Amino acid sequence: MAGRLVGASVWEEELYEHLTSHVENERELLQTYQQAASYSGSAAFRYLASLIVEDEVRHHRMFEELAEALRTDVEMRPENPHIPRLDQWGGDRERIVGLTEGLIAEEERDADDLGRLAKELREVKDTTMWHLIIRLMEMDTAKHLEILNFVRKHAKHPL
Repeated sequence: MAGRLVGASVWEEELYEHLTSHVENERELLQTYQQAASYSGSAAFRYLASLIVEDEVRHHRMFEELAEALRTDVEMRPENPHIPRLDQWGGDRERIVGLTEGLIAEEERDADDLGRLAKELREVKDTTMWHLIIRLMEMDTAKHLEILNFVRKHAKHPL
């Protein structure tokens, strides 16, 4: 993936270098987490490290996709990158907006439920991982809402 971009501006070249070097750093970090988890005698640490490994694998893939999307745009390649351009909403934008608004409502209900559950689990936050797991789910729900609000905004008002 590394190498120079044909026709890139200085900014694009620097961004590409940053993305591709981050892929290498993520690879090393992923290996470190995997080794730490496999060598640990703690089931708790192995479980939590495995959650981080899942995120790091996704981050690694996303950085590769970002770098390739940049290469595709800079070099004006005809193929569609894994990370689509924002002009590709298709002809059913109104349906996408409607679906998105329904999903936002569901995620907001989920966030409320998780918040109540997190409060219930505070008493055991120092003796179990349960409170932490619910907090992580709350963070995922916040991420889902961020994605859905982005979709709604850009599907309603395309480029």
